[in-house]
Order: sequence, then C-alpha cells, then structure tokens
Amino acid sequence: MAGVFAKKVWKPFGFVVAFGVVLAACSDKKESVLVQNILPTKYKNEILLAFPQVVADPTNIRDAAITDPALNQTGPIRVYYVCVRANARDAAHQYTGVKTYAGYFYDGHLGQLVDAPAGLCDKAVYRPFPELEKLCLGNVCK
Repeated sequence: MAGVFAKKVWKPFGFVVAFGVVLAACSDKKESVLVQNILPTKYKNEILLAFPQVVADPTNIRDAAITDPALNQTGPIRVYYVCVRANARDAAHQYTGVKTYAGYFYDGHLGQLVDAPAGLCDKAVYRPFPELEKLCLGNVCK
C-alpha cells in the first residue's frame, strides 16, 4: 500500500519540478536577451572614453565619422553596435589611413571597441564625429 501511495504522490511532484525547471530556463534566456538588447543612449561618450586605448595617438584625429546604433542581426547573441571610422596617428605621429572600428554594447554600455570585422560596416551610414577629432590626451592636445 505504501508503494502505491508513493507512486501516486511522486509522479505529480516530479512533473511539477520538471515544469518549474523548464520555466526557469525560459525566463533566464528571455531576461538575458532583453538585457543585451538595451539601446545605448550615451554611445558617443563611451566611444570617446575607450578610443585612446585602441590607437597609439588619440590626438589630432582626422576624418572621424560614426553610425547610429544598430542591432546586430547575425550570430547567436543580438547586441547593439556602432561603426566608427577615423584616421589616427601611430606612435611616430604619422597618419595610418582611415580605419574602421566596431563598438559592441551590452546592457546599454560599451563592452568592447575593436577593429571592425569584414563586412559589418560596409553599408553603414556615417555622419561626422567632430568630438573624436577634438579628443585630447589628458589636458594636452598635440
């Protein structure tokens, strides 16, 4: 008799636990996707703060341009990104030519600023980014 009672109680209990685990997994995925897809509002300021770490000489930049944030439609993770073009100088203060960078935003904030992968920014619509051209290193503009 005890065995029959245990089977009747444990079967529904197991179903409830399994159902709870499935719901928890679904809710975690949806939340992480929503967190990743927050539109960045201060993307220009965050690019300005990060740019000195990706170029040798962040002063006297020429031909700076930036795109509006766009949602990456490829890959397993959907995040906002911006494309940035600039002609920066190397350590010897020689211009290196216009180069394209991609800034990826997670939870509405810049997560990384890297060389743009091939094809990502090919059809991007740029607008001038004069703030980047006025960037100084500390309080010194060279």
